[in-house]
Parts: sequence; C-alpha cells; structure tokens
Amino acid sequence: MHTIIFATNNEHKIKEIQSLVGSDFTIITLKEAGIDIDIPEPHETLQENAYEKAITIENITKQNCFSEDTGLEIEALNGEPGVKSARYAGGDRNFQANIDKVLEKLNGSTNRKAQFRTVICLLWNKEVFYFEGICKGTIAETMHGAEGFGYDPIFIPEGASKSFAEMTMEEKNIFSHRQKAVTQLFTFLHSI
Repeated sequence: MHTIIFATNNEHKIKEIQSLVGSDFTIITLKEAGIDIDIPEPHETLQENAYEKAITIENITKQNCFSEDTGLEIEALNGEPGVKSARYAGGDRNFQANIDKVLEKLNGSTNRKAQFRTVICLLWNKEVFYFEGICKGTIAETMHGAEGFGYDPIFIPEGASKSFAEMTMEEKNIFSHRQKAVTQLFTFLHSI
C-alpha cells in the first residue's frame, strides 16, 4: 500500500477523493501530515496554482504528494470566475456570496453554459505530472439542493436533470470533473 499526501484541508474535497480511491493507496491530508498552513494561490491558471500547492508540501515533507485546483468557467462571463472561483466575491471564500455574484451577473442571460475544470498536479519521485477533468453543464437560475459545496447548488451537469447539490456522492461521481481527473491520476499511479 502506498501513502500519498493530498495538499488540502478542504474536507469536502477529501471526502470526494477518498470515495474514488482504491485500497492500494492511503490518502493523507495536510492536517494528518501535521501541516497547518494556508498555501497561497496567486497564479492566473489552475495548473500553476496546483503546482504551487504541491511543491510547497513536497518541500516541507520531502514526500510524494498531489494537489488540485478547480474552477467554474462560465461562457457568458468570459470564463469567470475561473481561477478565482473560491474567492470570486471577496477574499473570505464565502460560497453563498460567490453564488449570489454569479446569479446576479447572469441575470437575464440566455447563455447559461458553464464547465467545472479540475487540474491535479502530482509530484512523484521528483517528477511533475498533470491530470485534467472537465464537466460541462449549465448554471441554474436559482439554487437547488443542500449537498456538496461551492457552486454545486447552481450547477447542473450535462445529461442530468438536477444540480450537483441534489445528488448523492455516487451520483455526483458519475459526472464529476474531479472524479475524471482523479481517475486519470490513480490509473497512472497503478501503472508505475
């Protein structure tokens, strides 16, 4: 069994990724690794932010690790909130304020196309690897559901009739951008 550090303390992301990982790997969170820092995400791309988090943790622990950065990209808003998704309405990661800002900006818009995009950066034996997952969908006009986190109450994936926040973890994983990236990651890890 391999142990790998996931460079996050976001409980929702940890829960989602642990539900996807086989028994060959044990995922260790930053908290479990004894690391209590908030890693900045100053870059303009998801890939750069994912790398920043992974390299920071690798430098501290000298262990294999991975990190991810995810953005909601809305067509009518020229890709916003994108890399700024977690802090779209300000610096305090207030998901309700972020949702309110998106709905306000899209008010009256007939183009509701959007996608969630996840980029994972893996540092494995000093090498860097990237994996990407995309989930296309639309932005609802109002919030629906109480599950999940972030923009889940307003995002309806392509091929579904309900929002991510109305789905169980198993249902969400059928569509999930994060699931697609994580599957690539662990397929790769099983191959080496």
